[in-house]
Amino acid sequence: MTQPFTLDILEPRQPAEIVTVDWAALVPEEAKRLRALGIEEGAEIEIAHRGIFGGRDPLALKLGRMVIAVRRSHAAAMTVRLR
Repeated sequence: MTQPFTLDILEPRQPAEIVTVDWAALVPEEAKRLRALGIEEGAEIEIAHRGIFGGRDPLALKLGRMVIAVRRSHAAAMTVRLR
């Protein structure tokens, strides 16, 4: 089993599992939106691709059959481990 790390440093197309989410680090409305999309502990996720802008924002996350865009700051609040 690998050591957990934050989602923002996960390499594209590496399957991972969300271990924890620091909900307090997110604005309540953003946290609510992410929960509604299925971002939660135990969810299987991977980075489909990264944005092309300076900070490489946004990140396109593959969650099940969906692809959702999140900011790097949101991804930094999620701890994952490789599957």
